[in-house]
Amino acid sequence: MSRRLRIHSPAIHYFDMVRRCQSIREAARRLNVASSAVNRQILKLEAEIGSPLFERLPAGLRLTAAGEVFARHVLVVLQDAARASSELDALQGLRTGHVEIATVSGVTVDLLPSVLEGMTARYPHITVGVTSLGSQAIPEAVTSGQADIGIAFALRRTADLQQLGVGHFRLGAIVPANHPLAGRREVSFSTCAEHRLILAKSDLSIHHLLAPVLARTRSPQKAALETSSVELAAQMAKRGAGIAFQTRIGIEAELSTGTLVHLPLNDNGQVLSDLGVYVRSSRYLPVAVDAFVRALCEEITRREQYERAETECT
Repeated sequence: MSRRLRIHSPAIHYFDMVRRCQSIREAARRLNVASSAVNRQILKLEAEIGSPLFERLPAGLRLTAAGEVFARHVLVVLQDAARASSELDALQGLRTGHVEIATVSGVTVDLLPSVLEGMTARYPHITVGVTSLGSQAIPEAVTSGQADIGIAFALRRTADLQQLGVGHFRLGAIVPANHPLAGRREVSFSTCAEHRLILAKSDLSIHHLLAPVLARTRSPQKAALETSSVELAAQMAKRGAGIAFQTRIGIEAELSTGTLVHLPLNDNGQVLSDLGVYVRSSRYLPVAVDAFVRALCEEITRREQYERAETECT
């Protein structure tokens, strides 16, 4: 069993849970202690710091400016404790730990299951949590400590995020095999715009990647469907409801069986979407997290190389 180090004051753990729950009562329930004990530790911290850490509002608790500063310190302390715990376990050959992953939903169809399958066989005692989010929400999940690893397309680089691996995948139109465009090797967005379109909403990176070509397209018709679900877009494209746009990631099975065809966009050259693996900057990774990062990067690189080789052969 993996050990959970308790080498820091309970106040640190209580503060972090209150921050996550925005409620002393809910934090106490999750910690399995009395609400008065949690409140006492928070008051003790506030007395030591000399400033309130939370605003007491009717809707719950909210961090003050001092609370925000202290929260960043607590996050570093707790993540470093998790790293030390996993390293101690690794020294004994236990290879245990827990990994929280925040990912775009397309990755959960085939790429992430392939990684999880291999990691489960190799490290059966590592537990994993997976949350599906839009690309724009993943940086906050990683920097706030809700997730150890973020997997997302086309993220803007920031000082708070460190990119540990990336694969470059062509964005393309996806159509059923009987579509008039299905026989082409590539296609322009303007050609696609002559047909019914299924477009991504702004919380998906696809929306931002297509914005420049959409702006250059003369008299673009209104999309038949706009959605923040790449799965729904693919399903509707498969049913002939319109042309959707995405990379090959997430539609591997449909491409293999021929129920969907992926036509890379060739507007001013290739339109590339970068699938990256991210962690919080300057964080020392626990052994379990590091192992998952390596496996994810290897799988993304393998799929990028496969796509490149397939493109060269056609």
